[in-house]
Amino acid sequence: MPPDVGMTGGGKLDAYLQGVAARIGRPTEVRSGFLAGSTEGDGTSTPEVAASNEWGVPSKGQPPRPFFRQMIAKHKGEWGAQLGKLLKANDYDAARCLGLMGEVIDGELRQSIIDLTSPKLMPVTVARKGFDKPLFETGGMLRRVAPEGIES
Repeated sequence: MPPDVGMTGGGKLDAYLQGVAARIGRPTEVRSGFLAGSTEGDGTSTPEVAASNEWGVPSKGQPPRPFFRQMIAKHKGEWGAQLGKLLKANDYDAARCLGLMGEVIDGELRQSIIDLTSPKLMPVTVARKGFDKPLFETGGMLRRVAPEGIES
């Protein structure tokens, strides 16, 4: 029979982990994107405009332009490590770090809107707008990307 092996000490580790848990605080989350209640200049819901662009509106001949899904696919693998670095650099202040992550994700979302070029606009749409950027009309969608921190 193997000898009875026990662990002694560990008080410093326990105190450190309790300190980290206290600094992290209450459960917190961040939402990024087009928040409920945001509207375009004409009063149209910005989340509805974004969804129409993301998924398309076949009944109106509008194809999907998946800027949001492409951004998530491109960056989701980076977010965990980025949050870990932010927590360490900010003394484990979860609310602050999630707010910073919201800003990072929103920047990536804005860049995805800017970078999207396909599917191309119809010639009549290009003529009406005067340029060929698919997700640019008034710039409202780009300006209304915003993070929102939530504490539970």
